Amino acid sequence: MTDIPATKDRPLDPRLNWGALSQAERDAAYDNNAAVKNSAALIAERNQASEALRASRKSFLDVPYGDRERTKIDLYPADDAMAPCLVFLHGGYWQRNSRELFAMLVEGVAAHGWSVAIPGYSLAPEASLTEIVTEISRSLDWLAENGGSYGIAGPVVLAGWSAGAQLVAMSLGHASVAAGLAISGVYDLAPIRDTALNHALKLTDREVASLSPLRQPAIHKRLDIAYGTAELPALVLDSIQLHESRIAVNAPGRLFPIEGADHFSILGELRRPHGALVAIARQLVG
Repeated sequence: MTDIPATKDRPLDPRLNWGALSQAERDAAYDNNAAVKNSAALIAERNQASEALRASRKSFLDVPYGDRERTKIDLYPADDAMAPCLVFLHGGYWQRNSRELFAMLVEGVAAHGWSVAIPGYSLAPEASLTEIVTEISRSLDWLAENGGSYGIAGPVVLAGWSAGAQLVAMSLGHASVAAGLAISGVYDLAPIRDTALNHALKLTDREVASLSPLRQPAIHKRLDIAYGTAELPALVLDSIQLHESRIAVNAPGRLFPIEGADHFSILGELRRPHGALVAIARQLVG
């Protein structure tokens, strides 16, 4: 959980020779499920734990914040309405998963008296990435306007994992967000367009330019960036490079390599009350 120099532990970047790679090699550079051999078991356990938590904890589930099927939010208020609120954005390369499958993450910060909100969002190909980013902003608008009615009125820490981390970086400037935590994210979309992931996303030139955090001016709000040291090199390097780009313009935030964590096991650090990512999140609000 210690900040490190950004030049340390930098893996070889497969994208340096991107044009010479086969389609299979390009796809593999971003295939987290294949890279983590027990990913299916980790995903199954996550989903089962989330189902159990949604059924057992005080909550307001499936509350609409928009008019589309997935534009709903799950709210887990703390006893103190003014407690900090972790707003968590799920991953799945903007085309898989749903908010219900990540409810188990409530356990971590809730043990420290925090509220949690988990918004859903539309998925590609039914929605473009531009529309998805807009939906996240709308969910934050809704929470700012209506959260108090559900017992959530404290400062917002916006956290996200994988694709959700890109959404955090793009939404950090929202007026209601106090600080952000981006976990295991993809911050340059250009290589994604050369993989099978783009079949659903259909990224445009404008989206690559305007929705890649590494291609955008840094928002001068604190953003802590975390990644697992056992993750795919492309994700490790995106995290390091985003941190470096922010440091270069004096944007606040720290870089946290989670030793030995892979793309799926890293979520345990946000789920366990004494996990490294829970501790990082708690430091983001004074």
